[in-house]
Amino acid sequence: MTNLIKLCVGAESVEDLTGWIAERLADKRRRGLSEEQMHVTRMTPKRQEALLDGGSLYWVIKGIIQCRQRILELRPVTGEDGIPRCAIVLDPEVVLVEPRPRGPFQGWRYLEDKDAPADLAATAEGVAEMPADMRRELAEMGLL
Repeated sequence: MTNLIKLCVGAESVEDLTGWIAERLADKRRRGLSEEQMHVTRMTPKRQEALLDGGSLYWVIKGIIQCRQRILELRPVTGEDGIPRCAIVLDPEVVLVEPRPRGPFQGWRYLEDKDAPADLAATAEGVAEMPADMRRELAEMGLL
């Protein structure tokens, strides 16, 4: 199994991400469209089989890996500009992970399962219920 990691540009918190997802899904529901949550990217991952074998997209928010979404499908799409792209179809459930600092990068990168942070609920009791700012500060101090 392999994962992807990507910057969540514009998000200040996991709550921002989950709010955006909810808004987009509600808008699709109102317009009678499929309620899939997708992230469209320019490059198509070559390791599709490994990604679709339980892989996730890990989101870096404010310089810290904070959450993930399971990858359900990789679908070729064409942008309005006629350029081929890849729609990463994601499970709308956002899973908190052990916060881990991550420097900036462009696009997405592969993240091997052995290098991926563990789900927060599975590692530290009560931490998932902490406010996001507190989790971020503890991670920045190396205490999480």
